[in-house]
Amino acid sequence: MNQKTTDLELRTSSEEETFNLAERLARQLAGNELILISGELGAGKTVLVKGLASGLGVVEPEAVCSPSFTLVNIYRGQKDLIHVDLYRLENPEEIADLGLEDYLGTGVVAVEWAERLPADFRTERMIEIAVVVEADETRLIKIRTKNVCLRLDNK
Repeated sequence: MNQKTTDLELRTSSEEETFNLAERLARQLAGNELILISGELGAGKTVLVKGLASGLGVVEPEAVCSPSFTLVNIYRGQKDLIHVDLYRLENPEEIADLGLEDYLGTGVVAVEWAERLPADFRTERMIEIAVVVEADETRLIKIRTKNVCLRLDNK
């Protein structure tokens, strides 16, 4: 299959800008994408997921919180959001036991701490987002899409 990959780099200077960027991204999604989110602790990964929730039509996106202890939260919206947090999991067997493949295709699957996900866990429609905290506290948002067309800017 011919795969199309696109790389984007955007900067945000506040949580509100990060939220709005993710909201605009989510409005363009079909509802069957895998979004892999990486970044250091406090970088804004959960803020991104809240923005995704808003853009997907989740009724209370502000209620989205990192599922560090529950590991998976499902939020119902116009398109469902399956929010996964792998922060507390390091063992590949523990991650495999989550059954994440069962969620693929049932909504947008957003995985925080995606660098812990086994390399073979990928799908045809995928977005990788790396949030990098810069010296001035702005965020460099690096986005790589695979078979997903996005139109984003810093507005």
